[in-house]
Amino acid sequence: MVDVLGAGPVAVLTGAGISTDSGIPDYRGPDSPPRNPMTYQQFVGDFAFRRHYWARNHVGWRHIARTEPNDGHRALAKLEAEGLVTGLITQNVDILHEVAGSRRVIDLHGRYDRVICLSCRRAITREHLAERLTALNPDYAAEVSDIEIAPDADAVIAATEGFQVADCEYCGGMLKPDIVYFGENVPKDRVLEAYAYVDQAEALLVAGSSLTVMSGLRFVRHAAKTGTPVVILNRGETRGDDLATLKVDGGCSPVLTSLAEIYTG
Repeated sequence: MVDVLGAGPVAVLTGAGISTDSGIPDYRGPDSPPRNPMTYQQFVGDFAFRRHYWARNHVGWRHIARTEPNDGHRALAKLEAEGLVTGLITQNVDILHEVAGSRRVIDLHGRYDRVICLSCRRAITREHLAERLTALNPDYAAEVSDIEIAPDADAVIAATEGFQVADCEYCGGMLKPDIVYFGENVPKDRVLEAYAYVDQAEALLVAGSSLTVMSGLRFVRHAAKTGTPVVILNRGETRGDDLATLKVDGGCSPVLTSLAEIYTG
């Protein structure tokens, strides 16, 4: 990896695999169960889907809020502090890179800790919405405490019919997590900023992403097209393996920790 990455600067693209050691499950890891995440069209087009999402999220977001960065997150923050990593693009919404100390981070798919109104575009914190949802559903979290946590601040709950949903307190509009759903486009300015990170780098390191969705794969394709070396660190195959200069089949925490030790002594 050091031979390919060289002296930098290095851009980094991370996926769910870097956060599994923090207790956040991924979508497509070798041991992950099949999941069917809600689409944007379902969320905005059907109140029953929206109620089901907010009920699950009301429980699941608390688990994400309690998680801590792991050695992989800390290693990348250390490499940024040393000047090797000059930009990080993450497909995760858990903000653990920022908590670990990374500063130049693009949250490609948004952040779990923020909520926006689709009408007036006001943003509020997820914590503030939790207070409102708890007031509307005072015993709900306790009633469904024994549940399975899913990715993206979600939880697996079968019955959610009695859950009360909160609308925007300013205009009465529909509230949505500041997360890019399946079927929804990543904002264009965010994509262009991420491309700039890749263009400014001498190498691209992918950590913990299967690159199944185009939102991440496009940066690997772009790097390969422009002759920028690509290192992919992931357990199992990825959709970008044929574009990689080097593929490392391993866990993010131990490998990135070793990489940081080599670069920083």
